[in-house]
Amino acid sequence: MRWLVTGAGGFVGRALVRRLLGQGLPGELAPTQLLVTDLALDGLPDDPRLVRLPGDLVNPQTWAGAFDRPLHGVIHLASVPGGAAEARPALARAVNLDATQALLDGGRAQAEGGGPVPRFVFASSIAVYPPQLPSVVTDDTPALPHLLYGLHKLTGELAVAHASRRGWVDGVSLRLPGVLARPPQRTGQLSAFMSDFVRELAAGRTYECPTSPSAAIWASSLPNVIDNLLHAATVDTARLPASRCLLLPTLRVEMGELAAAIGRVHGVPAPALVRWAPDEGTEALFGRYPPLRTHLAEGAGFAGDGDADVLVRRALEAA
Repeated sequence: MRWLVTGAGGFVGRALVRRLLGQGLPGELAPTQLLVTDLALDGLPDDPRLVRLPGDLVNPQTWAGAFDRPLHGVIHLASVPGGAAEARPALARAVNLDATQALLDGGRAQAEGGGPVPRFVFASSIAVYPPQLPSVVTDDTPALPHLLYGLHKLTGELAVAHASRRGWVDGVSLRLPGVLARPPQRTGQLSAFMSDFVRELAAGRTYECPTSPSAAIWASSLPNVIDNLLHAATVDTARLPASRCLLLPTLRVEMGELAAAIGRVHGVPAPALVRWAPDEGTEALFGRYPPLRTHLAEGAGFAGDGDADVLVRRALEAA
């Protein structure tokens, strides 16, 4: 059983690789060979099943060898996110659109050549939604991206659904929320302040937050996101909508409530450590999320963290 993970050197990718090697896929054995690709692949386990394919995803030669033998699945995490996509639109298009299509074409060639139809798990994003949302977001809420990153993710979802209808891949797209808590690295993600908020307050350090305490975010812990990505790798896709796309169950929490949960879980005076310095642009993009209803994902076996205390506790587990 051979699987490919793109973006394997990133925050989510490293955790996913560790879980795949340690526990395998839900209800199945661990992959006999796990191919991983990224610009850098530091921090991954030393495991004989791991095949490193370092390089630029936009160069098909980086990962083309993955399809030399039957490939049973792809978990496609690699992207140029948020602010980085706005700053470098040509690179963002090459990675977010062209490389995604090239991977789908690899699945098509394998399937049409008589090989297995690979499962294709695509990490999409809530960035597909506009800043102005209805009072409740449901599975039927239209996507209308405001930034390039969201546009690219929506295009990727459509490509995955099309390839699945044609029988080239067996696709699942997951709209991921903010994932907590990312390390303090400059990745170009505009939502990084949410991770900084959790990490700094949990350590008992003061933090200047670019939102008001009433700003409402959607967020999930890293372990929860890994749970859902692995579930997507094995879920019965007959349980999915024709779009093959799901908004994941995730927690809606106000930043003030998140500070209180950090205080309870980590035993620090977190609310008193915050200096609230609202930035209108940040709050408009990330602080006005309404309640959400994710019946399709829940019906297919996907789950969220549950409450703010669980989110905070799990957010720093991996760290």
